Amino acid sequence: MAESYDFRAVERKWQERWEAEGVYAAHDGDPRPKYYVLEMLPYPSGDLHVGHAKNYTLGDAIARMMRMLGHNVIHPMGWDAFGLPAENAAIQRGADPNVWTRENIANMQRQVRLMGTGYDWTREIATCTPEYYRWNQWLFLRLYEQGLAYKREAPVNWCPNDQTVLANEQVIDGRCWRCDHLVERRNLSQWFLKITAYGDRLLADLEKLDGWPERTRTMQRNWIGRSEGVQFSFGIENSGERIHVFTTRPDTTYGVTYLAVAPEHPIVAQIVTKRQQHAVSEFAESLRSKSELERTSLMEKSGVFTGAYAVNPLSNERVPVWVTNYVLAEYGTGAVMGVPAHDERDFDFAHKHGLPVAQVIAEPGVEIAGPLQEAFTGEGRLIASGDFTGMSSARARKAITERLASMGIGEAQVNFRFRDWLVSRQRYWGTPIPIIYCERCGEVPVPDDQLPVVLPADVPITGEGSPLARDAAFINASCPKCGGAAKRESDTMDTFFESSWYYLRYLDPKNDRAPWDPAKAAYWMPVDQYIGGSEHAVLHLLYSRFFYKFFHDRGWVSGRDEPFTRLFHQGMVLYNGEKMSKSRGNVVGIDQTAETNGVDAMRLFLLYVTPPEDTSDWTDEGISGRVRFVNRVWRACEPFADRARSIDLASLPAVETPEERALLRAVHVAAKSAVDETLSRRFHYNTTIAKLDEFVNALTPLEQSKPDSPAVAYAVAALPLILAPFAPHIAEELWHRMGHSGSIHLERFLQPDERALAVDEITLVVQVNGKIRARVQTAPGISEEQALALAMDQSAVQAQLDGKEIRKRIFVPDKLLNLVAG
Repeated sequence: MAESYDFRAVERKWQERWEAEGVYAAHDGDPRPKYYVLEMLPYPSGDLHVGHAKNYTLGDAIARMMRMLGHNVIHPMGWDAFGLPAENAAIQRGADPNVWTRENIANMQRQVRLMGTGYDWTREIATCTPEYYRWNQWLFLRLYEQGLAYKREAPVNWCPNDQTVLANEQVIDGRCWRCDHLVERRNLSQWFLKITAYGDRLLADLEKLDGWPERTRTMQRNWIGRSEGVQFSFGIENSGERIHVFTTRPDTTYGVTYLAVAPEHPIVAQIVTKRQQHAVSEFAESLRSKSELERTSLMEKSGVFTGAYAVNPLSNERVPVWVTNYVLAEYGTGAVMGVPAHDERDFDFAHKHGLPVAQVIAEPGVEIAGPLQEAFTGEGRLIASGDFTGMSSARARKAITERLASMGIGEAQVNFRFRDWLVSRQRYWGTPIPIIYCERCGEVPVPDDQLPVVLPADVPITGEGSPLARDAAFINASCPKCGGAAKRESDTMDTFFESSWYYLRYLDPKNDRAPWDPAKAAYWMPVDQYIGGSEHAVLHLLYSRFFYKFFHDRGWVSGRDEPFTRLFHQGMVLYNGEKMSKSRGNVVGIDQTAETNGVDAMRLFLLYVTPPEDTSDWTDEGISGRVRFVNRVWRACEPFADRARSIDLASLPAVETPEERALLRAVHVAAKSAVDETLSRRFHYNTTIAKLDEFVNALTPLEQSKPDSPAVAYAVAALPLILAPFAPHIAEELWHRMGHSGSIHLERFLQPDERALAVDEITLVVQVNGKIRARVQTAPGISEEQALALAMDQSAVQAQLDGKEIRKRIFVPDKLLNLVAG
């Protein structure tokens, strides 16, 4: 009789021993093939629940499998520790952001360890430490030297009451989340990274990423939004000013009936007439509190005439200049040409405001019969377009681009939908931007030997204005060039900056001379398997790709210029059909689950309930089922541990009965499932755990009826090895009870044996016109003709055919024969 399984004692014991013995430490330059598996580093917000555990359990199972399959695995963990929540805690509760963050890190680290995860904790990082953000600043300065970091004015969400910039998520229904005051859009001088300089490569190289979900690649393609066209200018009547526009459809230039300009565009003040000045100002003021999303997608398209006219450079016709809510100053040139006949938005705008609609593209095969009832946005032949009339759209685009270029007012250009990355934040809890402003020398980078620019402690955080700008001891500095009085930059960096390169710091976390050693990057990079939520499909992943390409150009990394070979998005875990949330009171905590059910049971449930990419529902019945499974494994193995000591798993035992053969097959079916799911990168370990259920179901009765069977001893010896990546604690305990001294997690995984997998008999399903009519037991490997002969002997098949002609046969060897008759 097996002793009862004390999961609490076993799990605690092995977690302590694994760490003390450094079982999961990764070694640089190991001769085994390397494998880098990584989950997106978490923000230390406080407590983890079982929804978070799904991500880490999947990554841990993959890491353990690849290690047991003979790879040198690196599997690190760290903390994305800067950010707004810590600052909000300071505002709301008076908490010190540093203390709040470090307390959360300590608690979450304890919980991650509690999950039995095999991380190499010697490589742990936290992005809020000076040892880490020093290299943020160093990398910023390298970008600055290459002209990829620059400063210009840009609109931000501004609360005039609190005198502070707000993140988009802090603006609720146009009002400040804290004081409920109306939010304005205001231009401030901001730092940007020139990611658009890498736009073509970021787009083209998505084709290399065949290990990424296609949906994610499509989202990045759409976000980048590459478009080829022409940028040219319209002169302003009775003025020396010009308005620049970009269009992908220069073939519609003769159809321009108005220009739409952003109210914030500097040219508006130069061209607006006195009569229209008040209306334009009122219109601009009405948009001050509107977000980009509201203006471009949610609001009805509206505008006001400036009183000024532009001149079409090709037709010489006068076109009115309007300010509109749907054109943004920071996007493109801040002005677009209005072509109502050939653009749906322009068509609606023109009808609303009584502007003319001039058709200049004729739809092929359609006779023009009166005014257009809707915009024609397709290709065709040009009409009413001067010298270009009669040309196809494609030919006219090229010819008109060349004409505008020859006139000296235009050129072919590639534009991107995405914009340069705004990295300035007027907040405290972030990496200080390493720039100093000197009246004599201007903008001066902080020298490398003065890094890091350390974030000062004990800075009052009130939610009003920039905390660092008010800290005189921090702001006042000496110019590195002339030694005169100067001021520090008070902005801090967007937290996406530090999460765009952290995967490289894991490779060399103690290096105080460089962010990483290129030789270590050459060995470990790229990340072989990256795991994280699909909410990061664009920003984090795009920024990381940009950084890595820059690093590659500088020679700091080698090989491919992409950081992540394969990408996997795990699904969520719901409770009672809802996302887990403290406000809903439906959070299933890791601590309570580990205490009540055990970590191995939790891990098995999370891996078993659905394929990992799918959303799953946490249920009490489900976790109870996995608890019962763990106890069944214990009862099946522990009493037989002594007999399993001397088993050679490389040699199949002699078996006599069908039950013994079925047990050996169940062992190797489970092993093959684990190997196949890992190497195929599907990671459907739910299938593997179902096979482990079948394995234990085959083992238990044979232990009762034939306990001395060599097949029983073999299966008992094999079970911990196959279970180890998924339920590491009970597997390790059983392994050591079988007399082994080393960790099971450093052993080689059981190699599936084709001899054990072979079957003496298969069930052939016979269908007639897609409906099952018979199931035939037969030897494996029969031919299609043999299968047909067997099928024709079945009375149910004969009755369905009843003299009908068999028009088609669909044969799947060892599985199916479908007869299509009629």
